Amino acid sequence: MDLEALPGGAVIRQGLSDLAAGKASNEALLVTIGGPRLRRLGFTLPDAVTVNPERDLYDRLAADGSDAAHSRYNALIRLLVSFERAAESGAR
Repeated sequence: MDLEALPGGAVIRQGLSDLAAGKASNEALLVTIGGPRLRRLGFTLPDAVTVNPERDLYDRLAADGSDAAHSRYNALIRLLVSFERAAESGAR
């Protein structure tokens, strides 16, 4: 599957790469959040870098002092869901 052809594919590809390297980036945390669904779609995911990726991602987004952490978090989750839906459509 060509990840780049799907919405958010570059973010998911980066997250997969970061997870493989053991790096707890925003992208890696996002992929970890989507892990169960992504695995059902046939993606191989390395072990999670945290046990609470949702909270860790939000905390990372809030750490920059911005008041927009909630909006940014929701935007990333929407991107993940768009990717998963597109991947499901392509997998059928």
